[in-house]
Amino acid sequence: MAAYDRGYADPRRLHGPGRDARLLLDNARAVVAECLDVRADEVTFTASGTDAVHRGVLGIRRGSGPVAHSAVEHSAVVHAATWAGAATELPVDRSGRVDASAVPEDASVLAVQSANHEVGTLQPLAALPDGVPLFVDACASMGRLPLPDRWDALAGSAHKWGGPPGVGVLVVRKGTRWVSPFPGDDRVDERASGFENVPAALGAAAALRAVVAERDEVNARQHALVEEIRAAAAAIPDVEVVGDPVDRLPHLVTFSCLYVDGESLVTELDRLGYGVASGSACTASTLTPSRVLEAMGVLTHGNVRVSLTRDTTPEDVAGFLAVLPDVVRELRARVGL
Repeated sequence: MAAYDRGYADPRRLHGPGRDARLLLDNARAVVAECLDVRADEVTFTASGTDAVHRGVLGIRRGSGPVAHSAVEHSAVVHAATWAGAATELPVDRSGRVDASAVPEDASVLAVQSANHEVGTLQPLAALPDGVPLFVDACASMGRLPLPDRWDALAGSAHKWGGPPGVGVLVVRKGTRWVSPFPGDDRVDERASGFENVPAALGAAAALRAVVAERDEVNARQHALVEEIRAAAAAIPDVEVVGDPVDRLPHLVTFSCLYVDGESLVTELDRLGYGVASGSACTASTLTPSRVLEAMGVLTHGNVRVSLTRDTTPEDVAGFLAVLPDVVRELRARVGL
């Protein structure tokens, strides 16, 4: 609450409350920079992760060539590329890894995520060609994993690491040419527009610091639990576990169940106390087939995405795995299979 008491003023003003707000905002930026191992002047707080993605992709474009992006990018990247007027979609393999050899020579910017938000696969950023500005959507991995070495600009979203919603982080590497793609205002930091939410920025920084401090222990525990889920799900007949089994996010697993409707799976598991997701991660409310899974060429029917929280226990996972085969069997029986 102290942040709300002291961080309400415009941090650009020179009066006392403004100076207090500036001090708090600078502190939040310094904490985020330390956690990410970047410079504080490379960090900008934005209105959301989506806003950070749009500003990152479009701001570092060089020339009028197409925006080249992998076929498994978040919809925020896809929409930014479409808005730019020219886009080239890069194919991926069955694990969701981008084909680095497919980048066109005339690309104005290359947009490739650090890790996939639906299947968890880590992208081979080091294998991407030099000479093209590289934007990395790190929303799924920021805080959970160290930043990759290769990037010119990258984006994160505070709610993904347990921070408040409505806070994004845009990081532009020192020396990278960035030009605002949108109308702005007269504020000092040209990489964002409007009045920063200082209390929310502080909350995002505090949450990121807490996550980074314990991530080695949490990642090891979650990685082992996901291994259990992957093995148990794969043992169910006509179930395909997708994504790279090794080079992946520690907390995420997706599998698809043939002859089962995804919405029914979500509903039945929720009734038993297990909250999972289905369909595309960025359009989950519509339960449309996952664009990511389609691009990978894997089974899209009846897909389930399980994301472990910091507090998920082995007992929670054991309980989930105890009911999963019966739920799949019952749903198949309802349609005569």
